[in-house]
Amino acid sequence: MKVIHYWILFACLLLLSSCSQNQQVKDSQLTLMKTTNPSPIVTEKHESKNHVKAIEQDVSVFPELYDVAVVKGKKDTLVVYKVKHLYRFRMKKIEKNINKMLEEKYPKENFTISSDYKIFLETVRLDEKMKTSKFSDQRAEKRFKEIVNMTKELK
Repeated sequence: MKVIHYWILFACLLLLSSCSQNQQVKDSQLTLMKTTNPSPIVTEKHESKNHVKAIEQDVSVFPELYDVAVVKGKKDTLVVYKVKHLYRFRMKKIEKNINKMLEEKYPKENFTISSDYKIFLETVRLDEKMKTSKFSDQRAEKRFKEIVNMTKELK
């Protein structure tokens, strides 16, 4: 009787392990559950990523945040972040502090700032699409503008 139980257990484990081997999980599927740390995105080829990376590092310094994504378009720069759970009651103050710091350090930039998970998810998806060769700069800029408009609608 015990041998049958062992064989059933072995068959279940074999079935579960074989199902999980062929799944390739994208960052966008795990964005809400874990820290993804997407790389800074630039929709224009002539722009340098160093400037956008500096913005990301400046925002990442805030201890209340655990994930930051920055997208630089033609005119706007989108800064999206996730707030640690214990600090969610102070989100307005955190956003105000981030905005103040960015405006002081980068006065020529036009920032759009959001802590919304949906906007963060769309930003990660844009990053994934831009990594494929089929996604052009024009489509990336168009999608970027749609995401910026979504942030303005949510406010």
